[in-house]
Amino acid sequence: MDVPVDPDAGQARDWVIAELSRPEYRAAEPTWFDRLSRAFLDWLGSLTVNPSGAFQAPLLFLVGGVLVAAAVVAYLIFGPPRLGRRSAVVGTLFGDDDSRDSAAMRRSAADAAGREDYSLAIEEQFRSIARGLAERTVVTVTPGTTAHAFAARAGAAFPALTGRLESAAETFDGVRYLGRPGTLEGYLALTTLDTQLRTARPLLDIAVAG
Repeated sequence: MDVPVDPDAGQARDWVIAELSRPEYRAAEPTWFDRLSRAFLDWLGSLTVNPSGAFQAPLLFLVGGVLVAAAVVAYLIFGPPRLGRRSAVVGTLFGDDDSRDSAAMRRSAADAAGREDYSLAIEEQFRSIARGLAERTVVTVTPGTTAHAFAARAGAAFPALTGRLESAAETFDGVRYLGRPGTLEGYLALTTLDTQLRTARPLLDIAVAG
């Protein structure tokens, strides 16, 4: 009954400050994280489409344009995605059971060339070319595939290198089946072809050499 019911301005301010300083009020205050989350949600809520069809936030156009540009550049550089594809490598390669990858064959060819065994170097380098295109799923070499059949299929994927591929198959057959001596020039021609194929983009997604 002694509490005044009509405080002046100073008393009212003191009462409000004292009341809001109580622990239960301070515990209920939003934290900096709460304020940041609310600001972010409010910003997301503002990114709506108005009836005229224009976005209220130009930032969306910028982000969308960057994403589209990145997708186009990736497509131009790497081509279409190869979803769910596996390497077409098989053990048998030109009549031999061989599970090595193209890099191992390439190293073997270089080692043979270092010993001046150019016949073996040519065989290994040609195998490396065939296995490399199989690993890229450009040409699948099946058991019984001949060197010329492989060259024809690979040439369909790389038309600019058709003649070089046919010449490489001829060189391979010569040293492997016809007893022709391998040469440094023949080996170097295959290494050059290998380098060109590894950096070229095929025209065909996949070719099966039967």
